[in-house]
Amino acid sequence: MRQKARKNRRHGKRIVLTLLVLILTISAVLAVANQTVLQDFLHFNASVASMEHGWNLILVNGEYKIPKDWKVELTELSNGQSVDSRIYPDLQQMFDDMRAQGVYPVVASGYRTAKKQQELMDEKVNSFLAQGYSKSEAKSEAKKWVADVGYSEHQTGLAVDINADGVNSSGQQVYAWLADNAWKYGFILRYPEDKTEITKTDYEPWHYRYVGAESAAKIYESGLCLEEYIGMMN
Repeated sequence: MRQKARKNRRHGKRIVLTLLVLILTISAVLAVANQTVLQDFLHFNASVASMEHGWNLILVNGEYKIPKDWKVELTELSNGQSVDSRIYPDLQQMFDDMRAQGVYPVVASGYRTAKKQQELMDEKVNSFLAQGYSKSEAKSEAKKWVADVGYSEHQTGLAVDINADGVNSSGQQVYAWLADNAWKYGFILRYPEDKTEITKTDYEPWHYRYVGAESAAKIYESGLCLEEYIGMMN
């Protein structure tokens, strides 16, 4: 009888343990699914980005989408990338000054079409799927690195991903120079390492956004990110 009782207790413990594991697994899956649903809901109800503070201070992120009437006049760079023509003079001056100081940058990504943005999102989602993530998990992780179509600054032509040329400079040299000097030319580090909770985007030392010299200086000196800066203006 005692052996049977002990056996029943062990069996009962295994059942309880199995149920706990099952509950924790379901909770984790639901948490990821709910996060994805919330992101989709926010996108569905997103506001249109405002230009009340000027074209250079339009705030585009996961909550504010690019206006349908946003038009971009592009200037093509020597490597085939393009940027909004209004930011080209300052971008070119910044690159000229960098090279004069022995730092050699390239624009790895400038203006993107909606088609290109979707391709990048699909690639990132597929990369996470290949790592074993579920579809909802892969989409959630991908959104930390790539914006959905209509919510990417690259589609405005005002953002540039700046990397090293890979021959004369390293990425760290380029990032360090930009962190100290880009504001002088009207560019800000768009996704700072200590602002990820606000920007909802992981730290990207290569991603710079044009806001104009006056605003760039204020943002640099205050340590604010663009969301905080626009919030103060409002």
